Amino acid sequence: MVDLQTQYQRIKQDIDAGIEEVIASAAFIKGPKVAAFQSHLEQYTGAKHVIPVGNGTDALQIALMGLGLQAGDEVITPTFTFIATAEVVALLGLTPVVVDVDWQTMNMDIEAIRRAITPRTKAIVPVHLFGQCADMEPLMALAKEKGLYVVEDACQAIGARYTFSNGETRQAGTIGTIGCTSFFPSKNLGCYGDGGAIFTNDDALADRMQAISNHGCRVRYHHDEVGVNSRLDSIQAAVLDAKLPHLDEYIAARQEAAAYYDKAFAGNDKLLIPGRQAHSTHVFHQYTLRVVGADRDKLREGLAARGIPAMIYYPVPLHQQKAYRDPRYRDGDFPVAERLAACVLSLPMHTELDTEQLEYITRSVLELVK
Repeated sequence: MVDLQTQYQRIKQDIDAGIEEVIASAAFIKGPKVAAFQSHLEQYTGAKHVIPVGNGTDALQIALMGLGLQAGDEVITPTFTFIATAEVVALLGLTPVVVDVDWQTMNMDIEAIRRAITPRTKAIVPVHLFGQCADMEPLMALAKEKGLYVVEDACQAIGARYTFSNGETRQAGTIGTIGCTSFFPSKNLGCYGDGGAIFTNDDALADRMQAISNHGCRVRYHHDEVGVNSRLDSIQAAVLDAKLPHLDEYIAARQEAAAYYDKAFAGNDKLLIPGRQAHSTHVFHQYTLRVVGADRDKLREGLAARGIPAMIYYPVPLHQQKAYRDPRYRDGDFPVAERLAACVLSLPMHTELDTEQLEYITRSVLELVK
């Protein structure tokens, strides 16, 4: 699904030099490499504050802690997403409220959000799924109307850009109250371990979340509130800082591969290409087909027999997960998410795909889907 070895070979000199610099300095935690990467990521995204943390899940948890939400407060999120989005809500004693998604873009349905808002709702967590922004302009207008926080889960969409009706363009993760991203190795900007970051333009929130990520501490051994221990280590920061100047190049390579897939599958009524959100670029963390009128699982097995990996993200929506079963929800309540779970299939998508590989993958898919 990804080719991190070939990607590494292309920038090996820069990555090795950065890692060697960290080892030579022995500044493994909160060292100058972390500060440098933080500054460079602020410049790239346009976020006023970037807070590097241990992983994307921590980023989401710290964001919700920073908002000061109380037990029982409701947080709206899509039911078709990775489990971490609801996991942090539940861990904090908050109440996850899930909503259905759009069939084309697979992102949150704005009207479904509106219907889910109650007097107990305090925040919305849109997930920029597979690499494109949710429709943020109407979502932000709804949040302002109802007095709600917006915490963007941009863990799959760093570098995606959303254009508002007035022509303003902003990056995924920098539109809401807070944004969160992940640097898991397979991400568009990935490190060689775990890592994540939080974005905000709010000075007070940045100060609080920075403290929360450091045991609730601003002054050493003085703890103002309950916090966590979550930090990006210096070696991972060195890797990310070497990769960041190439991120737009990586995105372009993914978009080129997606265009090849699009062209190959165009007009095939059994293979629906990813729908595009009209106001967002798509950075294609995943290229996800909807297989209709054919057996998705047999297609996956057939591809595996030909040496082609394909993944199902996500086979079980949140409302059907054992850990998150809720008497408010029944099977059938979220028909789009349930249909997607039964038909989505993600093809290999990374920066190193070449024409020969893309031709073999697409030909194989078309031969297996008659």
